Amino acid sequence: MLTNIHPKLPMRDKKATKNFYINILGFSELSDYGNYLLIKKDSIEIHFFEFKALDPKENYGQVYIRTNDIDAFYQSLLVNKVHIHPNGAMQAKPWGQKEFSLLDPDSNLLTFGQSI
Repeated sequence: MLTNIHPKLPMRDKKATKNFYINILGFSELSDYGNYLLIKKDSIEIHFFEFKALDPKENYGQVYIRTNDIDAFYQSLLVNKVHIHPNGAMQAKPWGQKEFSLLDPDSNLLTFGQSI
């Protein structure tokens, strides 16, 4: 019955969010409703709602995104000098995933993983 999930994350500044996801991570814009933004890359869709008062130090937004070529994606980010979370360098985890993490401009944690 369930077919997809589209996480909703807070954003303070739509311009900064678009720049990060579109120009840095390679997503494309699906729709922009002013205070609500939809982006997509491959089969991943993320929605953002405006939250101007968000304190990034208190944001616990998190998304786990599965990939089928984590090594190539990770390398592309390194080549483009994307800041990987200091505690999120790519590594094999005991739960059978190869993962890495980064933070977006609002401190939403994006973890990318692939089964080992």
